[in-house]
Amino acid sequence: MGGGKSPAAHRWSRKDLTFDKITFMLVFLVVPVVGYIIFVVSPFVQAFYYSLTDWSGFTPGMNFIGIANYGKLFTDSTFLTAMGNSVLLALVLPVVTIGLALILASLVTVGGPSSGPVRGLRNSSIYRVVSFFPYVIPAIVIGIMWGQIYDPSSGILNGILTGLGLEQFTSFAWLGIEGVAMPAVMFVIVWGLVGFYMVLFVAAIKGVPAEIYEAARIDGAGRFRTAMTITIPLIRDNIQTAYIYMGILALDAFVYMAALEPGGGPANSTLVMSQQLFTTAFTKGQFGYACAMGVVLALITLIFAGVVFLVNRLTGGNNEVAE
Repeated sequence: MGGGKSPAAHRWSRKDLTFDKITFMLVFLVVPVVGYIIFVVSPFVQAFYYSLTDWSGFTPGMNFIGIANYGKLFTDSTFLTAMGNSVLLALVLPVVTIGLALILASLVTVGGPSSGPVRGLRNSSIYRVVSFFPYVIPAIVIGIMWGQIYDPSSGILNGILTGLGLEQFTSFAWLGIEGVAMPAVMFVIVWGLVGFYMVLFVAAIKGVPAEIYEAARIDGAGRFRTAMTITIPLIRDNIQTAYIYMGILALDAFVYMAALEPGGGPANSTLVMSQQLFTTAFTKGQFGYACAMGVVLALITLIFAGVVFLVNRLTGGNNEVAE
């Protein structure tokens, strides 16, 4: 017996690798992978290399200094404050935003009358449009707009509150008080994004057969129990994706913070890592050090996504209705 392939194997290979299949693999597999490596993986590797140097960003020369930038990071009190603020946003914003979006989505899809066909609240399409509207406004515009609303002397918020007789809000600095600035910024971010996630969950809930909700209604399940045992389990994958996406946005939050608190807020109470990275690179001219901050931010983002996947798996993430 010879060591070569049989004629049948040759015929199978020629038949399997047709022009259509080769073209399909090139267009939908090879090209995207190459593009991902060039535009995503390569810049990250390059940034990691720069983080091991003292590059200023404005000169061609740079010296390799190893992990000195990383050692400096974790003794930099300003960066540690910024990292703590970013982690706080990643812990709070997804929970609040996704929670509100789920409640609103349930109301406009299955939160209507408890008798008759399963449907949402009356005129629910109006609620969808109103809730989604803030998302179509650019984030920088939202930041500038709410900066004016929060203005201590001429802001409409203080004007409304004082008009209601709450004189303690006369010239109240919403963005200038250490314990108030961060919650005020969080409110703006939630206001701007909750509508998008509501529409996302509305589409997911619409994909759940109405018969399941009708069966739960016949069994006497209330709205809360229906949400916990039917809605959430059946759209768990959508919630997981939304949670990760919202967490990534919260860890960045650069546009909102730059518009509302460009200086980092009182005592750096709203300073986030992306702001400190930008200042370090383009104001201080320390690109190597800034790249180290970017690497740490990327690692925290990966850890956040990994924790979400792990929690979803440990809590029995699947597409089955809870018993």
